[in-house]
Amino acid sequence: MSTPVLDVRGLAYAYPDGHQALYGVNLHVHQGERVALLGPNGAGKTTLVLHLNGILTAGAGSVAVSGLPVTRDNLQEIRRRVGIVFQDPDDQLFMPTVRDDVAFGPANLGSRGAELEARVVRALEQVGMAGFADRPPHHLSYGQRRRVAVATVLAMEPEILVLDEPSSNLDPASRRELVDIVRSLDVTVLMVTHDLPYALELCDRAVILSDGVIAADGPIRDVLGDAELMAGHRLELPYGFVLRP
Repeated sequence: MSTPVLDVRGLAYAYPDGHQALYGVNLHVHQGERVALLGPNGAGKTTLVLHLNGILTAGAGSVAVSGLPVTRDNLQEIRRRVGIVFQDPDDQLFMPTVRDDVAFGPANLGSRGAELEARVVRALEQVGMAGFADRPPHHLSYGQRRRVAVATVLAMEPEILVLDEPSSNLDPASRRELVDIVRSLDVTVLMVTHDLPYALELCDRAVILSDGVIAADGPIRDVLGDAELMAGHRLELPYGFVLRP
């Protein structure tokens, strides 16, 4: 099999207060996969994600993106390859206009002029926000801001798109629109979510992280359909939701 686009091996991490968040995590994701990262609160999901682009540094083990180790010397390229869309879009939107926000990342990598404008236009088109380039982000709806936050990452032309609770606070129409956008992208997706129906809609594979270790990894229907496994890790489908074959 080809080199994984994301290769996590034996990853362990303890916070300065001594709390051990990860215990030897192994995770391998290949190009084009859409993987749901599931688990109860406190399982270590955020800690794992923050290692993927070097915000946190492994206490033990390693992380590599398309063969490039996540190390201090490689951070600029790693942060181009791994784009994280945080749960709250307002954590990512801080410039006067949508265009400025989407251009910020590529400009910091040296993109200028027509090349930079082409990246901005392409990213906004990918999320259906091309007509909003000159609008202030804070004048947009929450769902529109979420799409612009995705565009700020897509403008970097990442290999991996990490979505942190992408469906949170979205109305039904915005939820559907975001599903359509993610499905249309030619990019590897790692989605951290408690929204299990949304994960089922978008992902073919599910990984359960629990107490800092990988507790399950397999086809998402098999994982969500294992009642004992789900209950053992405090995961539940919504009341009345039927997992159809």
